[in-house]
Amino acid sequence: MILTTFVMMLSFPGSVFTLRGDNSSPSRAARLDCVKASEQCLKEYSCSTKYRTMRQCVAGRESNFSAVTGPEAQGECRSAIEAMKQSPLYNCRCRRGMKKEKNCLRIFWSIYQSLQGNDLLEYSPYEPVNSRLSDIFRLAPIIAAEPASTKENNCLNAAKACNLNDTCKKHRSAYINPCTSRVSASEVCNKRKCHKALRQFFDKVPTKYSYGMLFCSCPTGDQTACAERRRQTIVPVCSYEDKDKPNCLSLQNACKTNYICRSRLADFISNCQPEARSISGCLRENYADCLLSYSGLIGTVMTPNYQRSVGISLSPWCDCSSSGNSKPDCDKFAELFAGNRCLRNAIQAFGNGTDVGVWQPQPPIQPTALEPSVTRRGKDRLGNALDALTDMTKMDLDADSLYHICGTLQVKN
Repeated sequence: MILTTFVMMLSFPGSVFTLRGDNSSPSRAARLDCVKASEQCLKEYSCSTKYRTMRQCVAGRESNFSAVTGPEAQGECRSAIEAMKQSPLYNCRCRRGMKKEKNCLRIFWSIYQSLQGNDLLEYSPYEPVNSRLSDIFRLAPIIAAEPASTKENNCLNAAKACNLNDTCKKHRSAYINPCTSRVSASEVCNKRKCHKALRQFFDKVPTKYSYGMLFCSCPTGDQTACAERRRQTIVPVCSYEDKDKPNCLSLQNACKTNYICRSRLADFISNCQPEARSISGCLRENYADCLLSYSGLIGTVMTPNYQRSVGISLSPWCDCSSSGNSKPDCDKFAELFAGNRCLRNAIQAFGNGTDVGVWQPQPPIQPTALEPSVTRRGKDRLGNALDALTDMTKMDLDADSLYHICGTLQVKN
């Protein structure tokens, strides 16, 4: 069957779509964003013909299935896939906040989506940034210089710093207005406009200011008031809360139907994947990329936020009630936020002014059996990420102890 063949081609990383590639790859430097790649492909008759054929092969699953099951159609699909490997669309990516971002993401998913359904979340469609928290610290010493144990209210200082910066002040005002303006007696705000303005804030404001407000540390003597200021950063009454709490799997499905939300969620899963054998708690050992992908979710239906509690507890506006037989899957997805040590350690590290240094391979922190599917070769599928979370919750190491380890790790230049 052609679908079986096509799925197999999509399933092997080296056969068709090698999305992560080696940094030394010569094609990496010349990689185009998907909008430009599509424009370039459509100008060439051979490329445009194969591109349309491949899209028909993918679309055949949902529409005219019988049209792509014959031997002749199978050969055409194979030929189209091979041709795409040589086209500018191969390995194209998008940039967060770019012009025509939604169109870029639409093109990306039309190429890389799986024939098995609308569940492909293992690959980020965004060009890797590969920044480090230390880059932010060098630009913002007033925000990151004070550890959480001092009496300094870094959340208040971050708000003041934002007001002194024209760009931050402008975009903050731009989201405060729609997020706090009541539309009617039954609607506290226009959530769509609020979300759009929030995305622009985190996409356009320098991270030294936006992160300072979102990931600021709270002094031990003023945890409650400081934590509430931090929680209120995104105006949760509009951007986060709703009349009813949906099931987390339903919210995930709603997110997948939107190109931006689906892409931001895939980016988050990729960059914040936990790793039990790493002291940093992260598979990729890059706190900056994790924080960037987390902030990218704000302004989507999957907007996460701090919970009303002291400490770092995060969650989208959903729960796992009424999950039925899907309760285990729902709990695993919820743990991707609530129990994600990679994310919590990254936030803690930003608040302490520390970063992940140059890491050496680490032995297991606890001799717990790990799923063999979690490897260093980038097999960061959603199931693997959630399995890793389950492994980490079994360790006899509490969160505060791990925070202390990560908080004392200094940048190695």
